[in-house]
Amino acid sequence: MAQHPTQPRIGVSACLLGTPVRFDGGHKNNAYVHSVLARFATLVPVCPEVESGMPVPRESLRLVERGGGGGVALLGNRSGADRSDQLRAWGRGRVEELARLDLDGFILKKDSPSCGLERVRVYPAEGDRPPARTGTGLFAALLRERLPALPLAEEGWLQDAGLRECFLDRVFTRHRMREALLPAPSRSGLVAFHTDHKLLYLAHSPARYRELGRLVAQAAEVPVADAVERYAAKAMAALGERATPGKHANVLQHVLGYFKGVLSAFEKQELLSLVEEYRAGLQVRSVPLTLLVHHLRKHELGGWLSRQRYFDPYPRALGPAAGA
Repeated sequence: MAQHPTQPRIGVSACLLGTPVRFDGGHKNNAYVHSVLARFATLVPVCPEVESGMPVPRESLRLVERGGGGGVALLGNRSGADRSDQLRAWGRGRVEELARLDLDGFILKKDSPSCGLERVRVYPAEGDRPPARTGTGLFAALLRERLPALPLAEEGWLQDAGLRECFLDRVFTRHRMREALLPAPSRSGLVAFHTDHKLLYLAHSPARYRELGRLVAQAAEVPVADAVERYAAKAMAALGERATPGKHANVLQHVLGYFKGVLSAFEKQELLSLVEEYRAGLQVRSVPLTLLVHHLRKHELGGWLSRQRYFDPYPRALGPAAGA
């Protein structure tokens, strides 16, 4: 299978890499990010609060409702000092710098009033109502607004096999686009890229795969750079949908159809049984997938099928590449 010749670039909240930038002088080192993902990606650390000029240690912060529907403010827990303008002014410039780095993804610290992606506590401006889990950190909001197609995740999501798969599929596919498709857009390159990712898209979203196919078919009617840009955004949306065991099983059965006349009746039944066991939750996906790849190599079924990124969307050590 194809290799990943260069590494993707992923932004990371600096505290997740063990850097002591938290308000109390501590960190939130994440072993998966710091020790596993770092072997396969170039990590770009960012700490919005420290980089915007706040000291370590410092007063802890929280999001507070602004009156009159004015969004949220970033306030000191004890002093009530408003840090919103300070962080947003720095953040706009920092996000532009990150845009020029062509990041392939970003991992953010959950629950942080600056970095949290969702369910960040928002406190009422007045009264004693409990905080609502409805907020997004100020820096995370700027990042999402400026780079809407950039794959984003909180570190907690990486503990969930399905969410991790979504994130890694998007990150490494985006990286391949940057390497092979975006520098010199061409219709032939777009067709080749789409062909190589067919099964991967199907595993995440059959409906969006069909949308992508229509876009590729219509690429001759618009400037090729525009077609490629739209394709890249839609591909990220497709891979952002969770690949369920049912969708994976359908893909595996689809692949099995290319082995007609090659496998014995016993081999075919063995694979079908393993796929159905996986669909039913009795087997991990690595078992039928590994056997399919074995037969693919054994019978030298090259061409379209052998180039499918579904078999190696990202380095297996990042897992679960096939064991979700």
